[in-house]
Amino acid sequence: MDIELKMIRNTLIIRLKGEFDLLKAEKIRRLIDEKLQDKQARNLILNLEKVSFVDSSGLGVIIGRYKKIQEKEGSMYIVGAQPVVEKILTLSGINKLIPLFKNEQEALKI
Repeated sequence: MDIELKMIRNTLIIRLKGEFDLLKAEKIRRLIDEKLQDKQARNLILNLEKVSFVDSSGLGVIIGRYKKIQEKEGSMYIVGAQPVVEKILTLSGINKLIPLFKNEQEALKI
């Protein structure tokens, strides 16, 4: 899985590419947590535009990061989820906690 990080003001943008599964979930969790501390980000945008699959481990990482952002009284958004990934997010109920947007620009306007 490829991971790209970018800071815009107080928002950390994480762009993932590939499958977000058990094999990669722990590495992604550690990396995001480190960057949230290092960069003092208050908000998080998780770009899933190039993610082809998310399993329960990936969902767990998403929920865990949501809780961390909530502790900072920040906001988290998911952008660009492909139909198969969006369906997984909807079935899991994550879309009720974390707003889904088509792209980063829409999420940054909030």
